[in-house]
Amino acid sequence: MRDLTVTYSGGARAVRGVDLAVDAGQKLGIAGESGCGKSTLALALLRLLPAGTKVTGEILLNGEDVLTMKWGRVRAVRWAGASIVFQGAMHSLNAVHRIGDQIAEPILLHGGASPAAAARKAGELLEQVGLPAARASAYPHELSGGQRQRVMIAMALACDPDLVVADEPTTALDVMIQAQILRLIERLVSEQDLGLIMISHDLAVLSDTCDRLAVMYAGRVVEEGPAAEVHRDAHHPYGRALSGAFPRIGDPASRFAPRGLPGDPPDPSALPDGCAFHPRCPVALDSCATRDPEPRESGPGRRAACVLVGPEAATAARPAAEEARNTP
Repeated sequence: MRDLTVTYSGGARAVRGVDLAVDAGQKLGIAGESGCGKSTLALALLRLLPAGTKVTGEILLNGEDVLTMKWGRVRAVRWAGASIVFQGAMHSLNAVHRIGDQIAEPILLHGGASPAAAARKAGELLEQVGLPAARASAYPHELSGGQRQRVMIAMALACDPDLVVADEPTTALDVMIQAQILRLIERLVSEQDLGLIMISHDLAVLSDTCDRLAVMYAGRVVEEGPAAEVHRDAHHPYGRALSGAFPRIGDPASRFAPRGLPGDPPDPSALPDGCAFHPRCPVALDSCATRDPEPRESGPGRRAACVLVGPEAATAARPAAEEARNTP
């Protein structure tokens, strides 16, 4: 993604100048509160946004720009080039069709396989995600939530895509099933050398699953770096607040004094001047109300969009940053 911007028909700028990349075999996590542009970013990757939405920049999939593809090519790329696992399987599965038929459908459309061959591959995909092939005859309501999510993953892998986008794939699951699904996704990415973009509001899940992590706020990437490092020691004030909102097991300080932020992300159609985060930022400077910094290097392999990071950070601002870092 290069300078990717998404503006809805009502003028809401949901994504603003995002630059991100994911390689084969790499797992990229995207975190942020609801309304920060994560799902819009996912839908933009395969041009699934509603009519009237303006999208600019580039989305290069194996070097080919998705935004300039003709519709026939877009249809060919969906499933076969990149696929999406949506949040909530029952919103994506057809309640009146057997799951085997639903997995086989993209194989028939994109792979040119015979119905018998497509049915066999559907059974193989179910076994690959830990379900018996015999469950292909089941309807969605006959499966548990975790089983339905496994079916969605099997569908996403049906046409051997290069990229899988998982938009909050475990939000509706209990913690035990969530852990199983995350381990399954990790294993499949490793075995098949896929690129994975996983979207979540939970930094702990992303830091445990992904190689790199990008934190979004008000449509922009405000921090990016190795996932475990960003979760443990975020450089942007928003990244620190997001990380601090999730208590760490074994850490009494975070258990008894969880941190967070008052208020909500700004309305994308009425963004404040300067840094969009400054009205909620505990260490905002006067200049933050007028200056919207671009992401800059904040360490090896890390970027952050804040005036308090990088070699140009004002000396007078450093004590404020350290105070915020140490305040529970």
